[in-house]
Amino acid sequence: MKVLRRIKISVLLIIISQASLHAQQEPQFTQNMFYDMYYNPGFAGNVNAICAVGSYRYQWAGFKDSEGNHVAPETYFITVNAPVKILRGGLSAYIMSDNIGYEKTIAVKLGYAYQKRIGFGRLGIGAQFALNNRTLDFSKLDPVEDNDPILSSQGEESDMLIDFSLGLYYRVPGSYYIGISGINLLQSDGKTIATTTNGDFALTLDRTFYLLGGYEFVFPGNPAWLLKPSLLFKTNMSSMQLDLAALLEYKEKFWGGLSYRLQDAVAIIIGMQFKDFKIGYSYDINISKLKMPVGGGTHEVMLSYCFKLEIEKGRKSYKNTRFL
Repeated sequence: MKVLRRIKISVLLIIISQASLHAQQEPQFTQNMFYDMYYNPGFAGNVNAICAVGSYRYQWAGFKDSEGNHVAPETYFITVNAPVKILRGGLSAYIMSDNIGYEKTIAVKLGYAYQKRIGFGRLGIGAQFALNNRTLDFSKLDPVEDNDPILSSQGEESDMLIDFSLGLYYRVPGSYYIGISGINLLQSDGKTIATTTNGDFALTLDRTFYLLGGYEFVFPGNPAWLLKPSLLFKTNMSSMQLDLAALLEYKEKFWGGLSYRLQDAVAIIIGMQFKDFKIGYSYDINISKLKMPVGGGTHEVMLSYCFKLEIEKGRKSYKNTRFL
């Protein structure tokens, strides 16, 4: 059993530990239909409300290394965005923490999006400035060969990487939305940690592109029910991933549905809305060749709050002709 666990960890470390130590792919989520701001900086200010969205995801629960340490991916983030009329758009802020094995990434992003009304919807053109702190604890890695030139001489290494993102996002309220974005476009390189015969060993970011979209179908004769299909496609130009989902919503208060991640997992999604709060939960069932322990599914919780901005109407006044 320990040998099997070591093989699993070795596979994960191969993914994140090549000659130029690239990050793993950007964290994946299941309730993507609620995370427009996370994926696309062009979303900021698209909705006439101040919105905060947070998520916690524990992937592959029960996945451990040979010593019993929890090494499964664990991610949380929170995004906030608000329209700013004087800027003709919106501002956004974002913080994310992503742990996988003995690697940790903390990202902070600030962004702006210009919003333009086109047709029945709004087009957002956005950019984000990002600070990414990446840390990898080499001392906890278990080398296959003794006296490994890198692992035997390294402890915990960290670096601060600066990058930026761009995005276009178009939404017609109550109908559909579509967006395309590029994250970590500079694919920044960090400092050299070590030099081997295969080249320099450094922490870097992974340039990733997203395409997302969704639609709302109203059932004829029964507008209380909505069917909301959505998709998310992402690629780092060396691999790609496709998520397809559909939610059935009742009176904009309760929803449930299914999601399918190509060759990876199927998921059940449920949620509800109370006033300006939304809460959702999803559970992923792994269908890939990576064997999970009993109960080794993926849990994800989503919470959002939107404070709607009401346009203040000017006080009406009337003149009496008797009093000028």
